[in-house]
Amino acid sequence: MSEDKKNIRLLTLNELKDFFTENNQAAFRAKQVYEWLWKKSAHSFDKMSNLSQPVRDLLEANFVINHATISEEQKSADHTIKSAFKLFDNNNVEGVLIPTKTRVTACISSQVGCSLTCAFCATGTLDRLRNLTADEMYDQVFMLNEQALKNYKKKLSNIVYMGMGEPLLNYKNMLESVEKITSADGLGMSPKRITVSTAGIAKLIKKLGDDDVKFNLAVSLHAANDLKRNQIMPINEQNSLDSLSEAIEYFYEKTETRLTYEYIIFKDFNDEIQDAIELYEFAKITPCKVNIIEYNPIDGGKFKQADKQKVDRFVEFLESRNMIVNVRRSRGKDIDAACGQLANKLIK
Repeated sequence: MSEDKKNIRLLTLNELKDFFTENNQAAFRAKQVYEWLWKKSAHSFDKMSNLSQPVRDLLEANFVINHATISEEQKSADHTIKSAFKLFDNNNVEGVLIPTKTRVTACISSQVGCSLTCAFCATGTLDRLRNLTADEMYDQVFMLNEQALKNYKKKLSNIVYMGMGEPLLNYKNMLESVEKITSADGLGMSPKRITVSTAGIAKLIKKLGDDDVKFNLAVSLHAANDLKRNQIMPINEQNSLDSLSEAIEYFYEKTETRLTYEYIIFKDFNDEIQDAIELYEFAKITPCKVNIIEYNPIDGGKFKQADKQKVDRFVEFLESRNMIVNVRRSRGKDIDAACGQLANKLIK
C-alpha cells in the first residue's frame, strides 16, 4: 500500500465531489462511488462496475479502501457467533452476533483494547491501542449482517456498541459510524435500533444531549454507591454518581430518550436489598429500564456469579417499585463471547 494514498472512506461526499471536479470528471461520479462504499461495502475499485476503467484507475492511483475482514469465527452451543475482525494495520477487535426468537443483535467494538480497567471485564486488562475509525465500526455491522443472513436467514434487528472499548472516548468516530449505519446513503437502519453503552463519562453524556442523538443510551452502572463503584470502575473517581446523575437528567431533558442501566450482579458484592434500594434511588430520576446481567467469569477475576435466590429478591424489590427490569442470562459464555469476556482470545 502506497504511503501517500488516503483511505477514501474518510472523505465526505462533498470532498469526493471536489476530487472529481479537480480531476476534470463529472461531480455525479462522487454519488456513485459513495453508494459503492456505504451501501454495498465495496472492497475494491474494480467492483465499481458502473464506472469507466479510466475513472477506476484514477481512484486506484489516489486512494485505498481500508476495510476490516473476519479472520476467525467461533460458534457457541446457543448459536451465538463471535468473530475476530482483522483491521488494515493488523490490529484485531471482536464482535458478537446474538440471535433470539425475536431479534438478531450485533455487538460491536469501538476501540482496539480499552483504557478503563474495570475490574470485572477482560477487555479492561488490555491496553488501549487506538480508536476505531467510523468505517471500521460500519464494517463490523455490515459483516455481521451478512453473517446473520447466512446463518439465521434474518437481517440484523439491533446494534449495540458494547464490545471492546468505551464508545464515548471515541466520540466523533462513533457518531460518524452511526450516521453511516442509519442514513439513506448508508445502511438505512433506524437509530432507535442502536444502543450505545458507556461506563459513565458525565461531560460526554451531556454532549450527547446537546447533539440531540436519536439512538438509545445504556449506562454500565453495576453499583449505585460511590465507594463500591470506585472499587470496580476507576472511572467513577472522576465521574462520581452525583455528576453522572446530573448528566443523565440533562440528557433526558434534551432527548426524552428512556435510559437503560446495565447492572452486573456479583456474589456478595452488590446483590443485597440495600444495593437494590441504592439502584432504585439513583435510577428513578428519569424514565428508565434496568438490565440485571448474570456475571461471566474471566481469567484471573475475583468475582463470582450471584446466587439465583438473591438475584430473584433483587429483581422483585425493583419490580415492587414499578421499575422495568430484565434479567439477561449469558449468551456465548462457552466461547468467551458473553458480556465482559471479549479479550481477543480468538487471535493468538
